[in-house]
Amino acid sequence: MPYTLTMPKLSPTMEQGTIVHWHKKVGDHIEAGDVLFEVSTDKATVEHQALDEGWLKKILIKENEDAYVNQAIAIATEDEKESIEGYVPEGTQPAEAAKPAETEGKEEASNEAPKTSPATAQAATGMRQPAFVPEPPLENYTFEFPTETMQKKVKASPLAKKLAQEKGLDIATVKGSGPGGRIMSRDLTLAQPQSAFHQQLRQAPELPPGTYEEEALTPMRKVIGQRLQESKTFIPHFYATLTVNAQPLVQLREQLIQLETKVSFNDCVIRACALALRKHPVINSGFNSVNNSIIRFKTIDISIAVSLPEGLITPVIHHADYKNLGELSSEMKSLAKKAREGKLQPHEYKGGSFTISNLGMFGITEFQAIINPPQAAILAVSGILDTPIVKDNTIVPGKTLNLTLSVDHRVIDGVAAAEFLNTLKKLIENPISLIL
Repeated sequence: MPYTLTMPKLSPTMEQGTIVHWHKKVGDHIEAGDVLFEVSTDKATVEHQALDEGWLKKILIKENEDAYVNQAIAIATEDEKESIEGYVPEGTQPAEAAKPAETEGKEEASNEAPKTSPATAQAATGMRQPAFVPEPPLENYTFEFPTETMQKKVKASPLAKKLAQEKGLDIATVKGSGPGGRIMSRDLTLAQPQSAFHQQLRQAPELPPGTYEEEALTPMRKVIGQRLQESKTFIPHFYATLTVNAQPLVQLREQLIQLETKVSFNDCVIRACALALRKHPVINSGFNSVNNSIIRFKTIDISIAVSLPEGLITPVIHHADYKNLGELSSEMKSLAKKAREGKLQPHEYKGGSFTISNLGMFGITEFQAIINPPQAAILAVSGILDTPIVKDNTIVPGKTLNLTLSVDHRVIDGVAAAEFLNTLKKLIENPISLIL
């Protein structure tokens, strides 16, 4: 008897997935427990195992193609010689899956944001994003070089040109000593290195202005776009920023390195946040937009934003306040590695009561992060800057760190946010507290 294989729901927020690789081909026998295919979800790339025994007769969704949850992706039979002629695959049709789902009754509160379609958001807010209307490329456009950057062709011997290219020298910065001012190889001793800001002889661009291409969103990027748009549309954000003296933290890290113990500044911030959240549990909260109620998380589970080529994911360190600095560092390295390899398990990215987003490694001085619903707060961590500070009424060299807390004002008030940041500041400026 034929039966339908459908796209499984492999994460709580998954609405569709991309088939990355089929481990079976048409005609192969399937044993229960065999790896059937790999699917890229909004969270990770996951292997899916067969639940039933049978024979793979037809693949409906090929590799690198998308399918909605419960959409038919293949047809199998219980008997090898059985025909599938006339069999209509079961499961959700793509057109039905794309429609916004209607909910009946009262939904249970959960750690996942309620699904809101763009159409629903538009109806609720009265806002609509302008559609992209491409302009046709200017096929007959003539590119004109700015006259002040144009240079006439430089006269140089073939050897001089070759040597200048090999050594990265700007041949136009020397005066030639050869016949008719021709630049010779001996003249290159006075040549300046090539500069990325010095434009010499340029070629006209091959593509006309307005040329573009569109790139399909990955499953992960689709969910990120939807969730963050909903977050900024419906959550009343406010922001509080505090500058911290990071010199003691830098000194602590240097001392730990001397003891052959390597921890990152981000590990220290995670530890400080875990301790501060324990003291200020109101920050460790969320908002249930379905029931219009506040969520008080009973455990401190910190989500850490990790950037991937296909999007952003937030692996979770559960019970972060019970783990010391070394344990946090080791777990963070493991989670980040799994995230980049697409091997995170559901329990490693589900949930979370508070999020940290760190762009300090890129030298960012300050930024504001968007809240990750249903959480009520997210901390943006900047880079450690060399700045003058006042110490004992004297200006001295110092190191500072800017922390910005984004807060859902429905749940957290300004005073609570300020108190949390001041506790965080105290812990970071007295980092011995992080290793006690």
